[in-house]
Amino acid sequence: MYNTDMPTRAELPSSRQLIRSTIIAILAAAAILVTIVLPAEYGIDPTGIGRALSLAEMGEIKQQLAREAEDDRRRDQQILLDRRSSLGSAVASLFISSARAQIAARTEEMSVTLKPGQGAEIKLVMKKDAKASYSWSSTGNVNYDLHAEGGGKTTSYKKGRNETKDEGSFTAAFDGDHGWFWRNRTSADVTVTVKATGDFSGMKRLM
Repeated sequence: MYNTDMPTRAELPSSRQLIRSTIIAILAAAAILVTIVLPAEYGIDPTGIGRALSLAEMGEIKQQLAREAEDDRRRDQQILLDRRSSLGSAVASLFISSARAQIAARTEEMSVTLKPGQGAEIKLVMKKDAKASYSWSSTGNVNYDLHAEGGGKTTSYKKGRNETKDEGSFTAAFDGDHGWFWRNRTSADVTVTVKATGDFSGMKRLM
């Protein structure tokens, strides 16, 4: 079996040779960095060699693509943030609208007993464009008029004769008192009960 001969001390490189080889390697690496790597990767060409070899153009294209990718990333991130913000605003608006609706809507009920030939009026205090739904019933036939007055204005929404009940909804035509007038046309006492739900500040009997 043959073993390789160990090199003699004379055959080993000297310290000066090692230093010189190291310096040469560093200079070669620096040259490659300046003339090839920087132009090809970053479009930086201090010597002009990279442009002559078309490396600088390749590096500029890479940098442009990198900038465009970053711009796209930021734009996508901003779109996502905007969507989240819009969704949050929409949810908040929905909750606020729902809360306002719950605050605005109220329900009240009132009864009145009418002697034969007697009339009575129950009104809701409402602002213009406010809405209310209602139902009423009586223990006997009555004539009624669903109407409103306020600020020198009057209007009638609905009328009926010899009725025992009615239900529906209406929108206030103006600020004022909006409600019902009933007259008992029977020979016995009649009790009318009305229930209303909507955007009004109160229910009151006027007569």
